[in-house]
This record gives sequence, structure tokens and C-alpha cells, in this order.
Amino acid sequence: MKKEDVIISSYELEEVSSEFSKLGADYICARLSDPNLFTDMGKAPTRLGGIMIALILNGEIELEVNLTHYTLKSDSVAVLGPDCLIQTRNANGENLEAYLLIVSESFMRDINLDINMLTAARMPTSPANILDLSKDESNLMRKYFSLIHSNTSVNTDEKCVRSISRCLISATVYQLIQFSINHPQANSAGTQIKSRRSGYVKDFIRLVHEYHRSERSVAFYASKLFISPKYLSLIIKESTGKCAADWIDEYVLLEAKNLLRFSGKNVQQIAYELNFTNQSSFGKYFKHLTGMSPTEYQKS
Repeated sequence: MKKEDVIISSYELEEVSSEFSKLGADYICARLSDPNLFTDMGKAPTRLGGIMIALILNGEIELEVNLTHYTLKSDSVAVLGPDCLIQTRNANGENLEAYLLIVSESFMRDINLDINMLTAARMPTSPANILDLSKDESNLMRKYFSLIHSNTSVNTDEKCVRSISRCLISATVYQLIQFSINHPQANSAGTQIKSRRSGYVKDFIRLVHEYHRSERSVAFYASKLFISPKYLSLIIKESTGKCAADWIDEYVLLEAKNLLRFSGKNVQQIAYELNFTNQSSFGKYFKHLTGMSPTEYQKS
């Protein structure tokens, strides 16, 4: 099965949502209201196989996206890009209410969005882009989610449902673009990175996200940035408090845990997928970082 055929892995939203609809592998629309559900979902990192739009109407949710911490508060919307590893760290609020729309990459390509509008949005390029909305804007977004859900759950002709869905999801994206234009200061990653040193840090994290399944040496990433491994290690440590090697290990470990728990592959297959020379070297690496063998983790 292709990656993009799977919208989200590791938990069934249908079982934990009070309002749920989906169109095959094209998209899922769900409403979640129990903080405990988010806690349960946060037990393991989950890889997105598409684009996720999360609307928080009430309460507060803390997420890690590609090892970066984000806090989603009431009346905020987050857009997460494909292939992100996400993990819920905390969810607060007795009246927690959140909506999720997860759309496959193939379905997004079918929508044919206006490139000029996407350019005008100037959305930040971090893994999770967050916009703080007014109450009226938040209620408007809720209506889009409700329409998408109603179309899928009430209409019966699949061709009509798919055509209507394209229009509704397209409208939702354009509405997000309008919000980004209304709130140009919004940037989930904080102030814009300007210095060359900070640029190296940002590019390093991006490269680790792209290559961690096959490359684990600091020298590889330093060569991509045209700087020395020693200098890269220095600026990463000074800027983030963690060594470059630690960042690489964290990404590899998240990937390994995700594969061990949810891929259905055996340890040897995962070892080769992560570019270890053999199962033994992968086992030693994993046990050094976690204190347990891959097999023990898979069974836990």
C-alpha cells in the first residue's frame, strides 16, 4: 500500500470521535471532545499521510511535530504538512472541542488550487503553521468542517460527494489563505529567522527530517550545508541546547518506534529500511537509546 493511500496511522479516529465521516482514502473529518482521547492517542508518534487541518474551539492541546513543541489554544487553527510525525503531549479543558480534517496528498492534487492565491498567503514553512483566530473566524471555520462532514454523511452518490468535497475543501483552504492575509504576523515557529547561523539550524532540522531514514552522520548533514561537522555541532548545540547527533538520533528513534509499532514489518526489515548494515547493529543502536531491544519494544 502506498504511503499516500493511508491518511493517518496508529489509531482509528472513528472509534474516538463523536462526529466522524470519511471518503475512502481521500479524507477524514472528525470532531473530538474528550481530553482522555488525545492522551491515549499521544502514547506513540503518528505519521501523517496527508495534510491535516486542526481547529481548536475550546481547551488547549500540546503537540510535538517533528520534535518541535506547539501549543494549540482555543480559537486557533493549525495546518500540518504531509509526512509529519505528530504526538499529543497534553490536552486540557473539560469542554475540549477540536475538529480534524486530514486530506490525502492525491486528493489535494485533484483540487487544483490557484497558485497565485497560495503565493499571496505567504504561509510560514514550519511543519505546523498556526493561526490565532477571532471568535467569528473560528465559528466560520467550524461551518466549513460541518459542511464537509454533512456532505459525506448525508449525500449518497459518490461522484457527487467527491465533486462537492473538492469544492468544500478548496473553499476551506482559500479561507485559511484569507485568514493568513488577515493575520500576517502569524508564525507558529516564532519570529522570522534572519541570521546565517539560525539559517543553518533551520536547514539542518529540515535535512534531518528529509534524510534521517538513511543518514545518521553529522558529517553528511554538514556537507549538505557546506560547513564543517565541528562548526555544525557547535551552532546546533548553542542554538538548541542539544547536539546535532542527538537531533539525528531522536528523529531515527521516532521513526524506528513508529515502524516497530505500526508498520507490520519485522525487525530485520525495519533495520534495512533505516539503512543499518544488519539487524544486530540496529538492535544495539535502539537498545543504547531506549534501554530495550526492538523486539521488546514491539511487544510492549
